[in-house]
Amino acid sequence: MAYRKSPAELARLSSAREHLVQQATDVVAEVGWAQTSVNAVAAAAGIAAGSVYQHFPSKAALAVEVFRRASGREVEVLGEVLSSPGDPVDRLVRGVEVFARRSLERRGLAYALLAAPAEPAVGAERLEFRRRYRALFAEVVSEGVAGGALPRQNPEVTAAALTGAVAEVLVDPLGAPGPDSAEQLIGELTAMALRCLGATQDGEN
Repeated sequence: MAYRKSPAELARLSSAREHLVQQATDVVAEVGWAQTSVNAVAAAAGIAAGSVYQHFPSKAALAVEVFRRASGREVEVLGEVLSSPGDPVDRLVRGVEVFARRSLERRGLAYALLAAPAEPAVGAERLEFRRRYRALFAEVVSEGVAGGALPRQNPEVTAAALTGAVAEVLVDPLGAPGPDSAEQLIGELTAMALRCLGATQDGEN
């Protein structure tokens, strides 16, 4: 008969895995993907390097889990903002603002998620999550067009442009913060989003 772990042992392993992922996320936020080693993560988690492999078969697998968890949370927050009640233009602008503000509050992690050099497995995840961001934006753009709040346009194209533009605007400030304040940058970013949508601040076309 195959050995089966007890509920207590499974709970302990799950807790240890969660702790490991959180520590790995903090390391990535501090030094980036390239400098994040199994030894560094193990040291942060207070375990032996070999113990990491009890939870993940490779450094790449751990990196993918870190990326999925962190990006998944950002997609979730953006989705909550974009699906809230109210005018679709206001929700789109608010979504861009919230995404930018959260990014600027934790620059190291945001830069790692958006642009920092990473191994192919993380790069593939980055592309997949961009598709998820685009889908969220496209849905609200479609709503705005259908309701007359936005001019006629291809929602998929606008959503792709908006997703790419937001990321591009944030990359340099996240990687090497400049003199502009966060509030000034967010203001310029939301104004850019309105231009991309073909709308004005009060939702007039």
